[in-house]
Amino acid sequence: MREDKDNHQVNQGIRAKIRLDFKGSSKPGRFFKGKPVEKIAEDIRELNIATFRNIPLKGIKVSDIDIGSEVYVVYDEINNLEIAYAPIVLDVTSDTLEDLLVLIARDDFRKVEVVAQEPIVLSRIEAERLLYRVADEISDYRESFERKYNR
Repeated sequence: MREDKDNHQVNQGIRAKIRLDFKGSSKPGRFFKGKPVEKIAEDIRELNIATFRNIPLKGIKVSDIDIGSEVYVVYDEINNLEIAYAPIVLDVTSDTLEDLLVLIARDDFRKVEVVAQEPIVLSRIEAERLLYRVADEISDYRESFERKYNR
Protein backbone atom coordinates (compact mmCIF):
# COMPACT_ATOMS: atom_id res chain seq x y z
CA MET A 1 0.00 0.00 0.00
CA ARG A 2 1.05 3.56 -0.61
CA GLU A 3 -0.55 6.85 0.22
CA ASP A 4 -1.84 9.32 -2.36
CA LYS A 5 -1.62 13.09 -2.05
CA ASP A 6 -4.66 13.16 0.29
CA ASN A 7 -3.13 10.53 2.63
CA HIS A 8 -5.55 7.80 1.51
CA GLN A 9 -4.13 4.31 1.23
CA VAL A 10 -3.93 3.10 -2.38
CA ASN A 11 -3.33 -0.51 -3.40
CA GLN A 12 -0.36 -0.89 -5.79
CA GLY A 13 -1.65 -4.19 -7.07
CA ILE A 14 -1.15 -7.80 -6.08
CA ARG A 15 1.70 -9.67 -7.73
CA ALA A 16 1.31 -13.42 -8.11
CA LYS A 17 2.87 -16.33 -9.93
CA ILE A 18 0.25 -18.72 -11.26
CA ARG A 19 1.05 -22.15 -12.64
CA LEU A 20 -1.20 -23.60 -15.31
CA ASP A 21 -0.70 -27.10 -16.76
CA PHE A 22 -2.25 -27.55 -20.20
CA LYS A 23 -3.54 -31.05 -20.87
CA GLY A 24 -2.85 -32.92 -24.07
CA SER A 25 -4.44 -36.27 -24.75
CA SER A 26 -5.18 -38.18 -27.90
CA LYS A 27 -8.19 -40.14 -28.87
CA PRO A 28 -7.36 -43.74 -29.71
CA GLY A 29 -7.49 -44.15 -33.49
CA ARG A 30 -8.32 -47.22 -35.44
CA PHE A 31 -5.62 -47.38 -38.08
CA PHE A 32 -3.16 -44.56 -37.58
CA LYS A 33 -1.47 -43.10 -34.58
CA GLY A 34 -2.14 -39.38 -34.22
CA LYS A 35 0.23 -36.77 -32.88
CA PRO A 36 2.16 -37.69 -29.75
CA VAL A 37 0.43 -36.43 -26.60
CA GLU A 38 3.50 -34.34 -25.74
CA LYS A 39 3.15 -32.44 -29.03
CA ILE A 40 -0.60 -31.94 -28.45
CA ALA A 41 0.08 -30.50 -24.98
CA GLU A 42 2.82 -28.20 -26.37
CA ASP A 43 0.47 -26.97 -29.12
CA ILE A 44 -2.25 -26.21 -26.58
CA ARG A 45 0.32 -24.42 -24.40
CA GLU A 46 1.47 -22.27 -27.35
CA LEU A 47 -2.12 -21.37 -28.21
CA ASN A 48 -2.80 -20.28 -24.62
CA ILE A 49 0.46 -18.31 -24.43
CA ALA A 50 -0.57 -16.38 -27.54
CA THR A 51 -3.95 -15.72 -25.93
CA PHE A 52 -2.36 -14.40 -22.72
CA ARG A 53 -0.01 -12.17 -24.72
CA ASN A 54 -2.63 -10.75 -27.09
CA ILE A 55 -5.93 -10.62 -25.23
CA PRO A 56 -6.11 -8.40 -22.14
CA LEU A 57 -7.73 -9.65 -18.95
CA LYS A 58 -9.73 -7.15 -16.89
CA GLY A 59 -7.67 -5.93 -13.97
CA ILE A 60 -4.67 -8.19 -14.74
CA LYS A 61 -1.32 -7.34 -16.29
CA VAL A 62 0.79 -10.31 -17.44
CA SER A 63 4.44 -9.33 -16.92
CA ASP A 64 6.12 -12.62 -17.84
CA ILE A 65 5.29 -16.09 -19.10
CA ASP A 66 7.76 -18.79 -18.05
CA ILE A 67 7.72 -21.94 -20.20
CA GLY A 68 10.89 -23.38 -18.65
CA SER A 69 9.19 -26.46 -17.21
CA GLU A 70 9.31 -29.68 -19.20
CA VAL A 71 6.24 -31.40 -20.58
CA TYR A 72 5.42 -34.40 -18.40
CA VAL A 73 3.34 -37.49 -19.12
CA VAL A 74 1.10 -39.48 -16.78
CA TYR A 75 -0.78 -42.69 -17.45
CA ASP A 76 -4.56 -42.66 -16.94
CA GLU A 77 -5.41 -46.19 -15.80
CA ILE A 78 -9.15 -45.63 -15.98
CA ASN A 79 -9.18 -44.62 -19.67
CA ASN A 80 -6.06 -46.62 -20.51
CA LEU A 81 -4.14 -43.80 -22.20
CA GLU A 82 -1.29 -41.39 -21.71
CA ILE A 83 -1.95 -37.74 -20.89
CA ALA A 84 0.71 -35.05 -21.25
CA TYR A 85 0.80 -31.75 -19.39
CA ALA A 86 2.66 -28.66 -20.60
CA PRO A 87 3.12 -26.20 -17.71
CA ILE A 88 3.60 -22.44 -17.75
CA VAL A 89 4.04 -19.94 -14.93
CA LEU A 90 2.35 -16.57 -15.37
CA ASP A 91 3.85 -13.65 -13.48
CA VAL A 92 0.91 -11.28 -13.09
CA THR A 93 -0.07 -8.13 -11.27
CA SER A 94 -3.75 -7.65 -10.54
CA ASP A 95 -5.72 -4.75 -9.20
CA THR A 96 -7.52 -6.96 -6.66
CA LEU A 97 -7.62 -10.55 -5.41
CA GLU A 98 -11.02 -10.76 -7.06
CA ASP A 99 -9.44 -10.23 -10.49
CA LEU A 100 -7.12 -13.22 -9.96
CA LEU A 101 -10.12 -15.56 -9.76
CA VAL A 102 -10.35 -15.61 -13.55
CA LEU A 103 -7.04 -17.49 -13.63
CA ILE A 104 -7.53 -19.50 -10.44
CA ALA A 105 -10.92 -20.91 -11.51
CA ARG A 106 -9.50 -22.51 -14.68
CA ASP A 107 -9.38 -26.29 -15.12
CA ASP A 108 -5.66 -26.11 -15.85
CA PHE A 109 -4.84 -24.17 -12.65
CA ARG A 110 -2.28 -25.94 -10.44
CA LYS A 111 -0.62 -23.47 -8.05
CA VAL A 112 -0.58 -19.83 -6.96
CA GLU A 113 2.15 -17.95 -5.14
CA VAL A 114 1.32 -14.44 -3.95
CA VAL A 115 4.48 -12.36 -4.09
CA ALA A 116 3.96 -9.52 -1.63
CA GLN A 117 6.37 -7.44 0.39
CA GLU A 118 3.60 -6.29 2.72
CA PRO A 119 0.43 -7.77 4.20
CA ILE A 120 -2.68 -7.87 2.06
CA VAL A 121 -5.51 -6.07 3.80
CA LEU A 122 -9.13 -6.47 2.73
CA SER A 123 -11.89 -4.13 3.77
CA ARG A 124 -15.31 -5.57 4.60
CA ILE A 125 -16.61 -4.58 1.15
CA GLU A 126 -13.59 -6.12 -0.62
CA ALA A 127 -14.01 -9.37 1.35
CA GLU A 128 -17.72 -9.50 0.42
CA ARG A 129 -16.91 -8.87 -3.26
CA LEU A 130 -14.27 -11.58 -3.21
CA LEU A 131 -16.59 -14.13 -1.64
CA TYR A 132 -19.38 -13.23 -4.08
CA ARG A 133 -16.99 -13.60 -7.01
CA VAL A 134 -15.81 -17.01 -5.74
CA ALA A 135 -19.43 -18.18 -5.53
CA ASP A 136 -20.11 -16.78 -9.01
CA GLU A 137 -17.08 -18.57 -10.52
CA ILE A 138 -18.07 -21.84 -8.84
CA SER A 139 -21.60 -21.48 -10.22
CA ASP A 140 -20.26 -20.81 -13.74
CA TYR A 141 -17.95 -23.81 -13.47
CA ARG A 142 -20.78 -26.05 -12.28
CA GLU A 143 -23.00 -24.94 -15.18
CA SER A 144 -20.28 -25.58 -17.77
CA PHE A 145 -19.57 -28.96 -16.17
CA GLU A 146 -23.25 -29.91 -16.34
CA ARG A 147 -23.52 -28.80 -19.98
CA LYS A 148 -20.42 -30.79 -20.84
CA TYR A 149 -21.59 -34.06 -19.27
CA ASN A 150 -25.38 -33.83 -19.61
CA ARG A 151 -25.60 -33.49 -23.39
